[in-house]
Amino acid sequence: MTNLLGYPPADLHARGADHTAREIAQQPAVWREVGSAAVASREANDAFLRPLLDNPELQMVLAGAGTSAFAGQVLAPVLARRLGRRVDAIATTDIVSNPRECFVEDVPTLLVSFARSGDSPESVAAARLAEQRLSECSHLVVTCDPDGQLARDHAGKSRSRVLLLPAAANDRGFAMTSSFTGMMLTAMLALGGATNDLLVERIAVAAEQVLATRPSDARALAARDHSRIVYLGSGALKGLARESALKVLELTAGRVVALSDSALGFRHGPKAVLDERTLVVVYLSNDPYTRQYDQDIVAELRHSLPPGNLVTIAARDADLPPGGETWQLSGLDDVDDAVLALPAVLCAQLIGLEFSLALGCTPDNPFPSGEVNRVVHGVTLHPLLG
Repeated sequence: MTNLLGYPPADLHARGADHTAREIAQQPAVWREVGSAAVASREANDAFLRPLLDNPELQMVLAGAGTSAFAGQVLAPVLARRLGRRVDAIATTDIVSNPRECFVEDVPTLLVSFARSGDSPESVAAARLAEQRLSECSHLVVTCDPDGQLARDHAGKSRSRVLLLPAAANDRGFAMTSSFTGMMLTAMLALGGATNDLLVERIAVAAEQVLATRPSDARALAARDHSRIVYLGSGALKGLARESALKVLELTAGRVVALSDSALGFRHGPKAVLDERTLVVVYLSNDPYTRQYDQDIVAELRHSLPPGNLVTIAARDADLPPGGETWQLSGLDDVDDAVLALPAVLCAQLIGLEFSLALGCTPDNPFPSGEVNRVVHGVTLHPLLG
């Protein structure tokens, strides 16, 4: 049987990693399905979204919890620029605990809800609180589970549209991998303009190159006994850095400390985390202006870190300072950073998987005693009065 990410399937099964490994590896195929679905649903999507987007007063809120919140953080900058309007990424956990602060202005709002299952208490409550706080609220639900509460709440409603991902994207592993990238691409294609079939194919090819060449590099990093990982990114890539750090924390059950920041923000205190066992991964922006700041932090870290403690992930490496290790995402040096984030996050997923395996964790269920759950439960929802 063909190896998967460099491992025999039986080995992955024995180590509790077969779901996670398969769901990382399947992402190019999932994206192609998402692209085909976007073409098929383009007319219906436009019929729902165009009247909303034609309103200059419309604000857009991208909401989700955990990884789903980071999907919104990656997309918000590029959507704001493309659509020429206010787009806020607000975690459902913030909406539920502070709805009055999150919905300060009673203006026409499109709430875009990202949810793998749609069954987490905050996903459902955030949509209901938006209805309670806003006079005019429409909903775009991007989810992997047609039977989840969020999808059922909004199915068939005139002010709601539910975008369902291919069944394979409903990850069975603990950590969100193909669900994260699939939901981002689905929303990007629906909200960011006409579907570009060539673009979907380009990012799928770039991801296939990552899957073919980087598992062994990620395995080598995991063998170096790093106890901390820092991910840095600017703009849309800051949201990607946050998701990347979460993947390591989740898949290693917190045994590897991971944090994230922007290229500029890292110097303002968080840099204190660096020691000889810290791995730093920097995502380089494709924006020429923003990229300068990313290059500066790479140059600084290449002087201050031991050899082998810095990895740069970039669409091109010709303008980088000498030294260090660069993982190149070929053929994508002209795309928005939100698009670049799709194949780039596979690098972080591979790193998280390899660190988990190196520590003897079970990636499909890193918390076998149930301290952390795949679908959050135990949340008490309190009524909002007044």
